Amino acid sequence: MSGPECCSNPPTLNPTGGAGHVDNLAGFEAPNLRKLADKVAAAGYYVVVPDFFHGDPYNPDNSARPLPVWLKDHGADKGFEASKPLIEALKAKGVSAIGAVGFCWGAKVVVELAKNRLIQGAVLLHPSFVTLDDIKGVDIPIAVLGAEIDKMSPPELLKQFEEVLASKPGVASYVKVFPKVSHGWSVRYNTEDAVAVKAAEEAHQDLLVWFDKHLK
Repeated sequence: MSGPECCSNPPTLNPTGGAGHVDNLAGFEAPNLRKLADKVAAAGYYVVVPDFFHGDPYNPDNSARPLPVWLKDHGADKGFEASKPLIEALKAKGVSAIGAVGFCWGAKVVVELAKNRLIQGAVLLHPSFVTLDDIKGVDIPIAVLGAEIDKMSPPELLKQFEEVLASKPGVASYVKVFPKVSHGWSVRYNTEDAVAVKAAEEAHQDLLVWFDKHLK
């Protein structure tokens, strides 16, 4: 399951709350992603933005290496394994509550961390490769923020996610579909487009509210 939508930038820290950001396909140097990481840090979290792609983010202009080929070298399973030492390092720093945010590809990594109870809170934004069975395996607080225009995780699939999570009264969950936006809107937006910026900032605020509620 892959497509072009996958490609379409000092605070007082809370010593016990941590938030680990997981990359999207553009890699950890994407400007909007870094700005969001700064925003989360400014809210009092210790933020980690790892380079899971080892300097090799997906390049849609490289026709010799289409997405399915790139994914063979950068599967979400590898991201999941690479996350484990990061989590242990956060714990060694005294962080007692760890949240993870996954955008696109990263959502699959985060849902695996959630299923294995390696984190205490999760946020998935315009997820890719996440299945209904994945969601059935989650029993920690999880928020899913999706786009109205998204073939990777269409609103119909997010509705199924919501129904599964609602059937778990002991699991805090939140599912929201943002109208008139496309896959990737929360980190791959035009900073000169006021409407796009507003939609992205709304998602960022939802993320922070979720973490404040479940990690602090």
